[in-house]
Formats: sequence, structure tokens, C-alpha cells
Amino acid sequence: MPETAIAESPVKAVAEHLVVRNKFDGGPLATLPQCTEAEVRVELIRAAASAPAAAAMPRHERGRILDSAAELLQQRSQEVAELIVAEAGKTIKQARKEVSRAVNTLKLSAAETRRNVGEVVPFDSFAGSENRQGWFTREPLGLIAAITPYNDALNLVAHKLGPAIAGGNTVILKPSQLTPLTAILLVDLLREAGLPSDFVTVVLGDRTVAQTIISSKLVRMVSFTGGFATGRAIAANAGIKRLSMELGGNAPVIVFDDADIPAAVEASVSGSFWAAGQNCIGAQRILVQRPVFETFLEAFVTQTAALKTGDPRNEHTDVGPMISHDSAAEAKRKIDEAVAAGAKLLTGGTLDGPVLTPAVLTGVPRTCEAWSEELFAPVVLIEPFDTAEEAIELANDSEYALQAGVFTKDLNRALQTAKAIDAGGVMINDSSDYRHDAMPFGGSKYGSMGREGVHFAYEEMTQPKVIAIAS
Repeated sequence: MPETAIAESPVKAVAEHLVVRNKFDGGPLATLPQCTEAEVRVELIRAAASAPAAAAMPRHERGRILDSAAELLQQRSQEVAELIVAEAGKTIKQARKEVSRAVNTLKLSAAETRRNVGEVVPFDSFAGSENRQGWFTREPLGLIAAITPYNDALNLVAHKLGPAIAGGNTVILKPSQLTPLTAILLVDLLREAGLPSDFVTVVLGDRTVAQTIISSKLVRMVSFTGGFATGRAIAANAGIKRLSMELGGNAPVIVFDDADIPAAVEASVSGSFWAAGQNCIGAQRILVQRPVFETFLEAFVTQTAALKTGDPRNEHTDVGPMISHDSAAEAKRKIDEAVAAGAKLLTGGTLDGPVLTPAVLTGVPRTCEAWSEELFAPVVLIEPFDTAEEAIELANDSEYALQAGVFTKDLNRALQTAKAIDAGGVMINDSSDYRHDAMPFGGSKYGSMGREGVHFAYEEMTQPKVIAIAS
């Protein structure tokens, strides 16, 4: 995107500037203004003052804007995909899929404006209230702070903005400093579709700017997707307001000996290395029952070694760069730590600038960071197990529990295992990384606070208001 287009973007107030760079070759993409703490306070006041107008906008108009924005995004899908490739480092194939998902997220949000309006309350179900009738509506909270990550720079922004707009709220959006251009483009499309300019405000800035937003009493809700350290800081500084946070995972996949092994391998390779492994529900620990362990492992390593790495603009590239050289180097450090502790590196794990070749480890001690922490990198651990009880114990051996996968042809075993796994979602006969944008999405252990998925985020971003009539 040219810098002249950025100058006309919804970013507010100039402080020092942020240089946004291409994640593969490091070249500059744009220079953006950032906000000072004082300037952000002004923007918070203005965004909060616009909340009554957002709440008063008829639902049909909210829905029309969201549908129109989805259509505009679809029309410009190739341009937006190319921006995601440059700014976030996703391969062009992955970027196109993210655009298509974001189109769907906006359409789902438009539908929510027309459907989720409230319910009739059966007052006469309680003795003494027979002479009352009434209902509740779903009303906007007001000003919502949305803080978004780099790994799905378009669709995760759509998952904040779509439900917030559908619910009649205003938003102050702080996208990742690494991928702000995609967020700005989406806000531009919403404005082109008819959204009043003050209903969504984009701000860029350092940690002080984020803390100013989070701690403001004008903000009624903070919706955050990102790292655990930032999540802890938000919880400590937010004060009394609604919080919705998705802080990552360490997803297990269990492969039983009766599974369709070729299908399990194919799905798990994709689930491990999609978006260069920078995927909070990506498969990180694959547990394979011992009778099929060697067969699975050999096929998995063979397919992994065949993945093409490099320039994400190339249609044939499977794994592009990580978000930064530092992130790739940190992932390499964790691989080396595991190998030093006795693990075997079966393929990959070599650095070429920000590109880390997909790595497969086995025999990783449970004391290593690669086992216990979220890697967020193209690195996967594959370990054998003997019994279902052992597999479940290993799968649950993590503080972080977003999603999991289970491969088996036995329906009873699948359902029993899904029930026993402590996670926000269990995908049967698929990798942990499957997500449909309408389903509830969130964790069940540390870092679990609220649910995303358009319908569920809409309810998080609205509140019931009861009307009761005595006759």
C-alpha cells in the first residue's frame, strides 16, 4: 500500500513514526504515525462520545454496512491477500484463505444484527407474576477496546470489529505494531461501506498507549488476542470492565492405532505448519499409539521434508517466514535446548533469515520448553503412547488448552477421549487447527476468558436489558 493511502487512513495523531516492513525481505512497506498517551486520551473521549450514535443506528443499517464491507473485501481479495503476504509473511495461498474467512466473518456479523435481538421472558412461569409480560433486548456495551495480533492480521481484526459493530458499539482498535496496514485497510473498507468515521478509531503506539486504553474508565470491554504476558498485564490494569482474552495454546493431537493413518498424517502436517506454525491452535504435540508410531512418524517426516520454504509470494511455497528474525531464532533456541536434553531432530530446524524450516522432534523431555510452552513456530513434537489413559494424561499436560485433535475410527473411543481432554474444542478425525468462524472459540484452562466466534463475541459485546409490563 502506498504511503499516500496511509496518510488518508483512520490512524489518529502523530507522535514518532512506525516503519512497517516486509517480513520476508525486510524492505519498508509504509511509515505510519503513532500516538502519544495524551493524544490517545483525546481519542478515547471522542470514541466514547460517539457510542450513543452507534447504539442508535438501526440494525438493518448495521447489517447493510457489514454486508457491503464483505462485498468490497471480496472484490479486492487479491490486493488484500498480497498485503497480508508482504506484511505478515503468510504464503499467498494461506493469505487468500484468510481473506475468504474474513469475508465470511463479516457476513456472519451482519446476520447477527438481524437475528440475536433478545427473547420473550415467561414471567408467568413463577407464581405471583401471572400479570406480567415482557422481554429482554441485547444492548451495546458502549466503547470496546480491541487489541489484535499479527498472525491473522485480517480475520482476527474482523472477529473484533464485526460483532462489535453488529452490537451497536464503538471501537478503539490497536492492531499489532507488526501488521497494522491490514487492519487499517479493513477499517477503510468499513468506512467505504458507510460506517461513520468515529465508530472505529485506529491507534498505534507503544506499551504506554495500550495501558492508557486498557485502564480508561471510558472503555466498557477489552477484547484481546495475543500473548500471556500481555494478557496478565491487561488483567492487572483493566479495572472493573468486561474482559475477553484468547492467549494461546499448546495443542495436542492423539492418533489411535485404528486411525486412517494417511489422512491423519496429511491433516497433522498441515495443522503443524500452517502460517509457519504461528497458529494458536496449531498441532504442537502429536501423540501416536505405539503399534502405528513408526509408520506415522516415517510418513510425517517424509511429507514435512517435502514442504517448500521461502518466498511467500511464490504460489508453490508451503512455509514462509516467521514474523521476525528474532522469533525464528528463539524457536531455533528451543529446538537446540530439546536436542541437548536428549530429543532427536528428525528433519528441519535450520535458519535462513526469518525462515525456519519445519522441524520434527521426538523424545522430547517434558521438562523442556518445547513440551511445556507454546512454541508458535514450525516445530512439532511426536511421541508414542500405549493406552488411552496415557494419551489423555499427556494431552492434558499443559496449562494452555485451546483445542485438540483425535484420530480414530471408533466413535465411542472418540467421544470418550473428547470428553476427557481438557480443551475448549476437540476436533475428531482432524487436526487441532480446524476452526469455523461461527463456532465458539476459546480455552478451558489458564488464559481462558470468554469466547470468540461471531455469535458468541456478539453476546460478549452486548448486555441484556429487561422490559416488564404489569397489567
